[in-house]
Amino acid sequence: MLSIAGQCDLLGLSRATYYYHSQRDESYNLSLMHLVDEQFTRAPFYGVDRMTAWLRRQGHWVNPKRVRRLMRRIGLEAVYPRPRLSLNGSAHRKYPYLLRDLAIDRPDQVWCSDITYIRMVCGFLYLVAVMDWCSRYVLAWELSTTLDTEFCVRALQRAMDVSKPEIFNTDQGVQFTSAEFIGQLLAAGIRISMDGRGRVYDNIFVERLWRSVKYEEVYLKEYRVVTDAREGLTRYFEFYNRERLHSSLGNQTPHEVYFHQRVGSSPPGQASLTMHHISPKFLS
Repeated sequence: MLSIAGQCDLLGLSRATYYYHSQRDESYNLSLMHLVDEQFTRAPFYGVDRMTAWLRRQGHWVNPKRVRRLMRRIGLEAVYPRPRLSLNGSAHRKYPYLLRDLAIDRPDQVWCSDITYIRMVCGFLYLVAVMDWCSRYVLAWELSTTLDTEFCVRALQRAMDVSKPEIFNTDQGVQFTSAEFIGQLLAAGIRISMDGRGRVYDNIFVERLWRSVKYEEVYLKEYRVVTDAREGLTRYFEFYNRERLHSSLGNQTPHEVYFHQRVGSSPPGQASLTMHHISPKFLS
């Protein structure tokens, strides 16, 4: 097989031309990803075909292959159940969904976690959060430029500095099924629950959290650098936990419900110390 240099010589191309990546194309992809994220937040039942049709109605003549690639890059999957056309190739152990018909009536009974896409003016980030199901209290969150496992494990460790749940529920994403993440839960004696594939409503409260974060913070701002996103989200989660009233909580805040009802809770003033951490890669 010819090397890249040999192939370029045969075609009369310079290697610089071969490796050139259109900045215009990447900028357009970023614009499409922002549109897809907003529409998916409004309509999480949109799969590739519907999203393609919607983008075309907005004047973007894209094909389904491109939309599928961008949705995967963002980490989106439509909520509707689909036929099982092929076996799951992942090797992780399958954990059952433990929350069906379970009465969740106290803090630290169930925690949940998920990842979402955070847009910036010239790029994007991924946000992971760990939330108490009963109180909606966000125990920890973290940002990353990549969908790696490290930032999810770090968020989990910070949440467990506050307390630990009886059950931890996530989807079956590779970050949450990794040996590192599962190992933390098993070592702490926590029962593991996992959503069915493509069933985002199995983790409905964290999905509602993402809607709030995006409509009340992200879509109103223009984050230009990671520092902007970190500072904006720090302020928002402090507001969400301590000031934002929830009708489903009897017009109390998540902080009030979590620390007033939790057995053996620490003083409320200590809670925010463990709420946020930014990956070290952003400090270099």
